[in-house]
Formats: sequence, structure tokens, C-alpha cells
Amino acid sequence: MGVYLLIIVGATTAITGASDACPTWPACNGQWVVPLSDQALVIAWGHRVAALLVGLTVLATVAVAWLGRDVDRRVRLALTLSLVLYPLQVGLGAVAATTSSTGLLSAVHLTVGVGIFTAIVVALAWTLETETASEPDWDPVPEPDAFDGEPTDGRVEMPSGLLARAKLTVNAYFRMMKPRLMWLLCLVAAAGMALAAGPALRLETVGWTLLGGILSIGASGTFNHVLERDVDRRMQRTSDRPLAVDVIPVRNALAFGFLLTAASLFAFAQLNLLAAGLGLTAIVFYSVVYTLVLKPNYVSNTVIGGAAGALPALIGWAAVTETIGLPGLALAGVIFLWTPAHFYNLALAYKEDYARGGFPMLPVVRGEAVTRKHIVWYLAATLVSAAFLSAVSSLGLLYALVSVALGAVFLWMVVRLHREQTSDAAFRAFHASNAYLGALLVAIVVDSLAF
Repeated sequence: MGVYLLIIVGATTAITGASDACPTWPACNGQWVVPLSDQALVIAWGHRVAALLVGLTVLATVAVAWLGRDVDRRVRLALTLSLVLYPLQVGLGAVAATTSSTGLLSAVHLTVGVGIFTAIVVALAWTLETETASEPDWDPVPEPDAFDGEPTDGRVEMPSGLLARAKLTVNAYFRMMKPRLMWLLCLVAAAGMALAAGPALRLETVGWTLLGGILSIGASGTFNHVLERDVDRRMQRTSDRPLAVDVIPVRNALAFGFLLTAASLFAFAQLNLLAAGLGLTAIVFYSVVYTLVLKPNYVSNTVIGGAAGALPALIGWAAVTETIGLPGLALAGVIFLWTPAHFYNLALAYKEDYARGGFPMLPVVRGEAVTRKHIVWYLAATLVSAAFLSAVSSLGLLYALVSVALGAVFLWMVVRLHREQTSDAAFRAFHASNAYLGALLVAIVVDSLAF
């Protein structure tokens, strides 16, 4: 995380122009201690001090790896590569600071930093794999016993009172809309809008975009409930869904889903046709491509299915600009790569249930050890993509620090997951992933609108 701090703060320093305050190297304008009153100078100088301290920790880590016993040879080589690249990274930073650096030099500087970060993450993943993975962790989940909870099929007993029946029915329709997904996906769209418009963002744009987003998420969730109603009856955590217990007839649910779809397209169309087209794409992708094609048939379902969650970022950007721009695509990339790191934790916690439902989730097909390692890979990819977003946008130091702080918490929970290997640890990592993305999106909104 120290190396990641250098990457994302370095990108932020370059974008905000703070590096121009310190055009000499290694001292800043001949000063080894800079005045705290100059914020730009403090940021630039702090970046150099952090580079020195992180460099010492990289050196110490490599020394421990080579001097320690029973350290995987792959780990030693990966860490050594990070140490070899580190002086190159420092040299590139010195050249960038003392010259009118080009875009190519900045890109190379960022790429080498990502290479150092990647080498250390690879070493971490291999270390955790060696120390925590036992032989059964590599095995697929065996065929579980049938879920014997109640009810698994048939109708739920409807209350006799009119008010009670109405309350149950309204709650059932609300549940079909998957409201727990709404806050995060709407926040993704809000971040896309804030990135595109900055302080000029109009309340009317926000209102129509969020209304369309809520309705499209509701439509997608409703169609998902319809299409998975038979499978839901076989799984413990979904056996009480409205269509699994026949609280709502299928034809009514379909009509409700199409009504929500039409309403969402109307809301998006008040903005522009591109936003409406992306909204319809999100509904079709989640309801048909993910639910019918990917989820029941392919182990890569979660990875590819992340595109559904990434589309709100493009919708938010398009709602403002009527185009698809690079920062919007970069934000969508963050969501896309975050999704496996987020959802694989849930797949671990419910692996027997997913096996019972016949879904080829990664831990079901390839075992827990592979899944835990992939969580590390995708978490690292998420952090790199967040740094790339910083490099192609005008986001400031708040965004960078939130990504580092919450990313560190997320990573720590993933390490604990490797050590503990329990459902509780998987849920902690799952909630840490939500906290990371939620805080990151709020930082994007605040940075874009306030600064």
C-alpha cells in the first residue's frame, strides 16, 4: 500500500500541478525542509519523503525474503524485481521533476510504478497461497445435500386481512426490485455525473438520472427474480423470494418489470437518447446475458457480469455530455474490476448454496484457494484502475487518500480471509469491499463538485 500511495499521489500531484512547485531534485528549491504554508510544495516534498521511506521498506522486505528460510523462490524473485525497478522509478521521477516532462515520460513513470506494485502484490498472493492453502482448498465443492428448509416450493400462506395482504404484496414487489443494490449503483451514476460536469452539475440532470437508474435496477432485479425462481427454491438464502413462494404470479411480475423498463427509458430520454440506450443495455445485459447465459453456464460469470454494474458510470457521464469520455470509461473500469474482488467473497460464504443451485461459481468449480488468490488479483487491479482514473481526471488529494486508506482496510480483510478461511471472514471482506467503493465514489463526488 505504500507503493500504491506513491502511484496515486504521484498521479494526483502531476494532474494538480503540485509538482511544478518543486522543480529541483532531490531538495526543493535548495530546501530540505519546506514551509508548511505552501500546500503544493508540501505535497510535492511529501511525495519524495514517502518515496524514500517506502523504498527502505521494499529493501527490508527483499532482505527478509532472501534471509528467511522456506520462502518460495517465486516470492523472492518477484520482490527482487520490485527492488530492481525502484531506482529506475526514482530516476524517472527526478527527470520529470526537473524538466518539462512529456506525456510519454509521465506514462512510463506511472507504468514502472504499477510494475513495482504488481510485483509486490504477486509476492503477497504467492506467500498467502503457500502459507494458508491446504490440499482440500484446491478441490471443487462436493455435491451438497438438498436444502430441506421451508418453504422450498408451493405457495406461502397469505394473511386473511386485507391490510396485511396488501402490505405483504407491496413488500414483495419492493423486494423484487433488489433495493439493496440501488444505493451503490446510483452512487456510481452520481460519480459519473460529477466527473463529467464538476460544480456545474444541474439538479435536473441528477434527478432524471437517478430516477431512471432506480427504475432500471428495479426492472433488472424483477426479471432476475422471474428467470431464477425455480433455482431460488433450491437455495437457502433465496428460497423465500416472492416468486419462489408464489406471493406474486409470474405474469404480474413480468408486467411489473416491463412497466419499470418503460418508465426508466422515459426518465433517461428526458436527458438524451444515449443515456436511454445505455439504460436499456444495462437491463438487457443483466436480465438476459448475465442471468440466462453467463451465471448458470460459465465460471467467468462474475467477471464478465461486472459490465452490468459498470454501465451506470457511463450512464452518468452520458447524462451530462451525451458522449462516452475517457474518465467515464476509467470509472466504469474501476467498477468492472472491483466486482470480482467484491462478489467472490460472497461466493465463498455461500459456496454450498451456489453448488446446490447449480451455479458454476469460482469456489464451486476450482476451489477456495484459487478464489482467494483471485480476490487478491482483482483487488490489486481495482487499485491500479483507481490510480488510472486519477491520472486521466482532475480528482484531487481527497480521492487519492480515500483510495489508499480504504484500500488498505480492504486488503487487510482479504489477508485475514486467507488466514481464517471462515464465512465470517468472507463477509468481513465483502463488507470492506462495499465500504471501499462507497467511500471512493463519495470522494469522487466531493472532489468534483467542491474542489
